[in-house]
Amino acid sequence: MPSSLNRREFLKDMGLLGIGAGAAALGPIEALGESWSDKAGIAERPFWVHDVDKPTAEIDWEAIYRFDERNTVRRGWSKYLDEETFNKLNSQRNTISYEFSKQGKPGYSIRDIALYQASGIGATQSFIGPTNTTTPEEGGVPRWEGTPEENSEMIRAALRSFGAATVGFLELDENTEKLIYSTDPDGKEIVISEDQDVPEETETQRIIPKKARWVITWTIQMSQEGMTRCPTPLGAATTSMAYARNRAVQSRLQGFLRAIGYYGLGEAETNALGIAPAFGVLAGLGEMSRLNRMISPEYGPMVRVFKMITNLPVAPTTPIDAGIMNFCKSCKTCATYCPSGSLSTASEPSYETQGGWNRGGVKTWYENALSCRNYWAEVGTNCGICFAVCPFSVKDRAFIHQMVKGVVGTTTIFNSSLADMSRRVYSPGKMDEPQKDTEEWWKLDYAEYGFDSTHGHADA
Repeated sequence: MPSSLNRREFLKDMGLLGIGAGAAALGPIEALGESWSDKAGIAERPFWVHDVDKPTAEIDWEAIYRFDERNTVRRGWSKYLDEETFNKLNSQRNTISYEFSKQGKPGYSIRDIALYQASGIGATQSFIGPTNTTTPEEGGVPRWEGTPEENSEMIRAALRSFGAATVGFLELDENTEKLIYSTDPDGKEIVISEDQDVPEETETQRIIPKKARWVITWTIQMSQEGMTRCPTPLGAATTSMAYARNRAVQSRLQGFLRAIGYYGLGEAETNALGIAPAFGVLAGLGEMSRLNRMISPEYGPMVRVFKMITNLPVAPTTPIDAGIMNFCKSCKTCATYCPSGSLSTASEPSYETQGGWNRGGVKTWYENALSCRNYWAEVGTNCGICFAVCPFSVKDRAFIHQMVKGVVGTTTIFNSSLADMSRRVYSPGKMDEPQKDTEEWWKLDYAEYGFDSTHGHADA
């Protein structure tokens, strides 16, 4: 299968496709990458995904602090606009989809809108989680005891069966604790307590015992076919569906941990608890990108990232370098196609932020989240064009796609050419319109949940 391709086969096939000649000009084979890892790890990955000591995005931990989630544009949109503008945009957001429907705009039929509205319906979620599984103590048996490595393997197996795509682990320390929000979206303070042995939620606080030193982080896959219909309700539905599916995944993991004698502390609502992409990057699920979001080697940006704090000791996974952030320096496709001009077109990442919604402390491409959110109100959805046109979003079953990822992961000299090829072949549509026909979506022989679960997994 493509993602189990070894180094010799990869270089041979690059030559067959005419890429090898250019690579040969670099000199010895080692020029394509000095580190060729065959380590098994938690989950097998292609050879061009390298384990590294630090993320590819530079971090100034002294500048990192625990952020109030209510300062994100997701929650604090009105903070960054005058009252008149906010009221106008907020009202427009709630009505524009039906206005487009009356006008017959493609992608805004009543069934498209209905799918979007229904896709977010799902199970509830909570900080401490459900209590309807039996604890070992209640069952009169000892709790589960395993090594951190065994525990990681066990949690990954459980999460995959619950519906997660990729899974990573992180240990909390004085730096990574800063990624936990100071205040949740609903205004409750998150307290990390050395005096408390069990988690607790009060009317004003969510209390995390200092003994809970580990973070489980995972991804939920989104539909590539759905996202290529952005910025219509069809595109937005795939995002809502991912969050809805995760509510069930989170509750199941919390129930599993309780049933083996531990606890898992999760999101009380969407985007609560901590900064998910940051945890994902540090645990090696992907790299930071021009989107200022995590891009994974398996799925590109076609995932949502989630996290849970636990007192179950797990073996941390390491950051990775798959050439993704380097590729973003020359690609710029997402910024080029962004209809609101919210993404940076600078070649190099920077510590310079765009507004109070950016916490800072990471050398990346900070987005203008305010102009992005304002555009959402203009189209009545959550846009997502940047995700849809990203070259890493392309389906991976064709052999050439794995080849391209291998090139990106081992050398930078072809990045500009590969980005241009991707735009010409996979993003031929107008920059503010869906890249694929919306009516065609309803006739697809769609996989369960709208995505192919073998994507990114050679042995699926």
